[in-house]
Amino acid sequence: MKFAQIAKRVVLFMMVNVLVLITISIVLSLFHVPRRIGGGNYTGLLILCFIWGMVGSVISLLLSRVMAKWMMGVKVIDPNTTDPNGRRLVETVHQLARNAGLTTMPQVGYYESPEVNAFATGPSRSRSLVAASSGLLNHMNQAEIEGVLGHECAHIANGDMVTMTLIQGVVNAFVMFFARIAAMALTSRGNDDNRGGNTFAYFMLVQVFQIAFSILGMIVIFWFSRWREFRADAGGAKYAGRGNMISALKALQTYHERGLDQAGDQQPAFQALKISGKTSGLGLLFASHPPLEERIARLEQGA
Repeated sequence: MKFAQIAKRVVLFMMVNVLVLITISIVLSLFHVPRRIGGGNYTGLLILCFIWGMVGSVISLLLSRVMAKWMMGVKVIDPNTTDPNGRRLVETVHQLARNAGLTTMPQVGYYESPEVNAFATGPSRSRSLVAASSGLLNHMNQAEIEGVLGHECAHIANGDMVTMTLIQGVVNAFVMFFARIAAMALTSRGNDDNRGGNTFAYFMLVQVFQIAFSILGMIVIFWFSRWREFRADAGGAKYAGRGNMISALKALQTYHERGLDQAGDQQPAFQALKISGKTSGLGLLFASHPPLEERIARLEQGA
């Protein structure tokens, strides 16, 4: 992926997260929460930041399935549909879900896009969604599709959506906490005598530090996301067959080299949910997925 594309994706992802943190900061300021904590009560500040950090992430998780349908234009397929293509897709996902030990079948859908990709989302194992792009359904054979969908069912079985939400919440909490500590240190905000004269400077410094610490936090989040993809590959190999999983990743590699995944760059917020993403060089630090060649090698080696 070109540097400009990586930068665009990172900036958009960071902006969404920073806007959430800024909104929380404004609410806290309006209710004079930092002033009420004050006095060097860092334990109280940490608890407050943890609560607010987790609240934002949990709300995002609860709305994830609805937001995915809206943002990606996902059309949910009726399990009783008479359309042969839709029925085949539903039956494939449900069989893989049963292989993964899921007792409640996920919703199954598709979205119109030339990109060759699929994603899983939802607030829990019992309220999940697996969606495939029209590009994937049109370009892959049945064995490759099973590999891709097995990978997505593994995300659900592993509880990856909940885990990633918890990690995002913890990172947000520490970003908010350390941003305020750093701002206090520079404005003497922690001292009762200096609170009144430094309110604006303190608020602006908090926003600056939140942006800086958010970038560091993203590196942690994306590292875990890449590790999670290896686990989902292993799950896909188990539920759909190792040969099918390897074939699927090799097909994705071929299609990416042809540039068939360009539409995927338009939805950076959902890249971490999809089966693949392109990475290269330093951009790997901010990539939600490891390189496809590394994923293929691990499966071929039986890892």
